[in-house]
Amino acid sequence: MCLILFGYRTAPNYPLVVAANRDEFHGRDSAAADFWADHPDVLAGRDLVAGGTWLGCTKTGRFAALTNFSGPDDAPAPRSRGLLVQNFLTGSDSAEVYAHHIDGPEYAGFNLLLFDGEHMVYTSNKGTTDILQPGYYGLSNAELGARWPKCIRGAEGLKQITQRGFSDADLIGLLHDSDIPADEELPHRGRPLEFERRVAPSFIIGEEYGTRASTAVILGQRTLLFTEQSYAANGISTGLVDYEVDLID
Repeated sequence: MCLILFGYRTAPNYPLVVAANRDEFHGRDSAAADFWADHPDVLAGRDLVAGGTWLGCTKTGRFAALTNFSGPDDAPAPRSRGLLVQNFLTGSDSAEVYAHHIDGPEYAGFNLLLFDGEHMVYTSNKGTTDILQPGYYGLSNAELGARWPKCIRGAEGLKQITQRGFSDADLIGLLHDSDIPADEELPHRGRPLEFERRVAPSFIIGEEYGTRASTAVILGQRTLLFTEQSYAANGISTGLVDYEVDLID
């Protein structure tokens, strides 16, 4: 159950500000964010099991991130969802063109955010494709706009942070919220209540499954700040990577 909070064209001089948690099984092999040897302009983590990535940026100011779309019909699919992010970051199509050329049935349920420097596009093979307007958003494992507590509270927290002087540390701190909402606020997806409680916090702590990484992206007019804090089982902090990149045309 991942979480992506983002402010799109809301903070002066920053077209995009992102705070995102990647939740995954701790046993799934992956690489921390770095520039890719085979695509030197791409800065992202890497899924070493199925390929691709969950979130990344480029030196030209492109950004993409995805979450799984949870539902009763969850089933394996021919292609890894992580390739959706990878192929956008390594390509040159506009966000809108790329979104409309995705073969949705080839993938398990997904939400995908695409920023090409001009427009931010949201698309899902369980819903719509939309060019987003400036604003604060929270996206988890349902459609964009779903009234999940961590999306609502997280987006409001991001708004408060970015309306004053802020740093990447503020964004990482926002993501470290492990409070469990009241039962009446939890999603109704036909899952056991105990399961919904376990995955409801922004930051999930667990022995086998939990938050693996918290990422802060501050995309300015000419610079990119990218910080990622990794975690092991039970929320123990491990590696930290921190990049400041001059954007290229």
